[in-house]
Amino acid sequence: MAEKNIVWSDRKRWLFGLPWSFTRYRLYEDKFVIDKGFFTRHEDEIRLYRILDISLTRTFGERLFGLGTIHCCSGDKTSPEFDIKRIKRSRELKDILSDMIEEEREKRRVGTREYIDGDDGFDDGDDGHFN
Repeated sequence: MAEKNIVWSDRKRWLFGLPWSFTRYRLYEDKFVIDKGFFTRHEDEIRLYRILDISLTRTFGERLFGLGTIHCCSGDKTSPEFDIKRIKRSRELKDILSDMIEEEREKRRVGTREYIDGDDGFDDGDDGHFN
């Protein structure tokens, strides 16, 4: 099976905006992947349609070096909240990510009600229909 195309990728940055870290971010058409660690690697995958809310924070130090941090809240059980820390062109990525999330949710016909009411996928009524 061929690897899907990467839409965006970057590393978490440290001093002076240099990418000296062991955290890598990759955005695919339908998922976001956080890969971190040196000796022990940990990869976390979040499906875009599960992301419920995103926000951008840019501290004074981050703004000096053209960086920002995107905070995401999701319906994912292993990663209910995660940060895309100290990345370049953070506002641009936030806009791209927001549009891709909306497209993926529309494609899968997923609404936020699924996460507010519970994640079992069934309506509380007795008509036997899915949400």
